[in-house]
Amino acid sequence: MGFYFEDHLSMHARAGLQVEKTLDAIARRYRGVNPPHAPVFRPYTREGIMRGKDYRYEADFRREYPQAANGAFVYAWAQIWSEGASELRFDLSVHCPTVVYLNQQFFYRSTILEERYPEARQSLRLPLTAGWNHVVLRFKKTDAGFGGVFGTWLGKLSYFFLMPTAERAGQEGWLFTEPQAAELPVIPGKGMTETSTGVAWRPRSAWTKAQLAMGQCRRIFGLAPGAVAIGWTRGLFLQPGDGEYVLSGNARGPLVVSIADREVFNTTRSGRFTARVRVAFGPHDVTVRAQCGARDWGFALEMSDGRETVVFSSPCQLQGEGQPWIYAGPLAAAQAAGFATVRDLYRLVPAVGGDSYWRLDAPNMWVRPYNENALYGRWNYPLGVTLYGLLHSARLLGSEETQRYLAEHMRFCAEIFEYAMWDRQQYGGATNVHHLLTSIDSLDDCGSFGSSLLEVMKYMEIPGGRAIADYVADFITNQQVRLPDGTFFRKHLMHVFHEDTLWADDLYMSVPFLCRYFELTGEARYIDDAARQFLGFRQRLYLPRKKLMSHVNDLQRGLPTGIPWGRGNGWVLFSLSELLAVLPATHELRAELLGMFRDLCAGCLAQQDAAGMWHQVLDEHDSYPETSCTSMFSYAFARGVQHGWLLEPGPYVRAVFRAWEAINRIAIDHLGNVHGVCRGSEFSFTSDYYKHDLLWNLNDTHGIGIVLLAGVEVHRLTQHLQAQPAAGASVPAKRRKAAK
Repeated sequence: MGFYFEDHLSMHARAGLQVEKTLDAIARRYRGVNPPHAPVFRPYTREGIMRGKDYRYEADFRREYPQAANGAFVYAWAQIWSEGASELRFDLSVHCPTVVYLNQQFFYRSTILEERYPEARQSLRLPLTAGWNHVVLRFKKTDAGFGGVFGTWLGKLSYFFLMPTAERAGQEGWLFTEPQAAELPVIPGKGMTETSTGVAWRPRSAWTKAQLAMGQCRRIFGLAPGAVAIGWTRGLFLQPGDGEYVLSGNARGPLVVSIADREVFNTTRSGRFTARVRVAFGPHDVTVRAQCGARDWGFALEMSDGRETVVFSSPCQLQGEGQPWIYAGPLAAAQAAGFATVRDLYRLVPAVGGDSYWRLDAPNMWVRPYNENALYGRWNYPLGVTLYGLLHSARLLGSEETQRYLAEHMRFCAEIFEYAMWDRQQYGGATNVHHLLTSIDSLDDCGSFGSSLLEVMKYMEIPGGRAIADYVADFITNQQVRLPDGTFFRKHLMHVFHEDTLWADDLYMSVPFLCRYFELTGEARYIDDAARQFLGFRQRLYLPRKKLMSHVNDLQRGLPTGIPWGRGNGWVLFSLSELLAVLPATHELRAELLGMFRDLCAGCLAQQDAAGMWHQVLDEHDSYPETSCTSMFSYAFARGVQHGWLLEPGPYVRAVFRAWEAINRIAIDHLGNVHGVCRGSEFSFTSDYYKHDLLWNLNDTHGIGIVLLAGVEVHRLTQHLQAQPAAGASVPAKRRKAAK
């Protein structure tokens, strides 16, 4: 039996060492389980309990209810979904006596110590069951405070709660009561409605009677004489061919109705209207352009084929029911003229008072996008290297399907970037698309994926990609914290465990991007910065006896951890090969960096095991064989041979092919699943953490792309070696000179 699965289930057992078959199987499996779904669109109110910059919900009931008496209670109620039995880490900072109920059962009560220090975080672990789980928090007012801050323990691992009742299905956030003089007799939970609880819940969800008497554009946008608004829905037209329908309704001012981007009706007068229109069979967008008058604006509209009413539904598949129309405005008339045909839900609306977005016909209610895909459309550092690997494996295989998939992923990231930055400003800091870019505080958040974006842009058109690249370059160059000699380190992060540390990983989170940005701009300062980083990291992490790198330097203690973690060393050698590939031959640091590359290659080569793998802790072979570092060393060795960076290439050629066979035998099964990839790490001064706590995941994105890239380089190395002169043949002087 193999280490991760039975030998007969390996990729090697089915395909031998056919690189193309391995790459194709991994890429197909990845695409198949991560289809290119659009984001989910949800109703969102700005009047509720909102998430702040640290991605937790901020409930300040002293501000919400300034007249509440001491001893009054407020309850907050929400739900969260779990696919199965799991544990949710839930951090809580209490400003008053607080009780937490989970699925109507008591779970936690704050102590006087916790209430004394409201900025401290209590880390709860909520045991979730399969399906919907209901969480209720009860806050009791004192002179010291009323409320708390609660939710995810780390913004980089964000999650959100949904409203728990059918009346507000699909909406993010928490219901909360008005101050109660006594405790609720029954804790609300699954299956209960707002009415059945016996108390009123906020935030408000209904217009007042006076507001309902207005046109919806007035109650949503106020009065803006001369401006226009767009109403947008989608109708299902079921008459065969070009069917006839009756369009009827009420106008509160001038309006234009279009179906499938064809104007079918317009009026300049207020009042009831009726018209006969012809519409082709199928689903079609219906838009209404309404103009604001002096006193009111808005419309009511319905359509019928004489027997049945045309069903309207949300054009963005808004979660929940009862909101078939969404609205944009107020727009200047010139802006609106062509806006009805440019309904792009990934972009902002150019409103009169500045950029805006789509609204709903409810008090202060907005449409908000949520990327709820596990991987597709996401932006994070392991995905960056995953897509890098998919790109080059697709090009090697000639797979147009995978290249289209990549382009769609990157284009979504670029298209929605401007919206995401606006969302951050509008809603307190926590976004649901691009949450890492909008809350950027580290190289992890930008450099790896930014590098892959630039790589994809070499081969595909990504509108808006340059804007993100410039944003990333500005962060790395001008905002990322550095030591006095310019070396990157970690400080002022959401993740306080990383405070005042320097990680080998950060060479990959920065250098490949700087290399590609140098290629894009031609500005030498970016490649100079990349080159100098290796000297700074070597000074603080290099283990000269082993010719390996320590994983982390704890700057608070002033010493490296001394543990040569496999993937940490992989990031260094991988990134150094990326730098050497573009570093000018005349660069003043090239000779020194070549020496560093050769030393690290020698140190890593010495640690390859008899099977061809490298291990989680490189010099402790009782740790598990780790796939991502094995792939990265193979990649770097193969490039070193091809570029002539290694003085004695023979041992490295053998190491590459031994490693590729080992990966196919030990770590990749016949279905294209990648085993043995260490999950995302913290750090420790003991190897026990890396060996026994920092375990591997199946199909972890820290390794999928690296395996693909290793396969690509094995293929290129094979071609390179096949093109070499036979042993004993003379080598032209010109070629001998070029190899030096």
